[in-house]
Amino acid sequence: MNIRNEDMDKLIVEIPEGHMHLRTTFILKDGTEITFQEATIANLVRAFITVKTHPNLTRVKLENKQLQNRKKGFDEWQLI
Repeated sequence: MNIRNEDMDKLIVEIPEGHMHLRTTFILKDGTEITFQEATIANLVRAFITVKTHPNLTRVKLENKQLQNRKKGFDEWQLI
């Protein structure tokens, strides 16, 4: 799926009622809604900034891994 700027209708970033973390929802003109958890967007931003600002890197690939030993409050599944 390739989402272009002209395919977008709205972008909503919010902390939903009853939640503690951000959710980011892309709403496309065809009515499709794609919602990402805060950790996913944070990883996307870190990867974007790394590639954009690094003098030699042209690609970062993050893979979803299930972590057995993790920091308190962190999800079991992480993009690393």
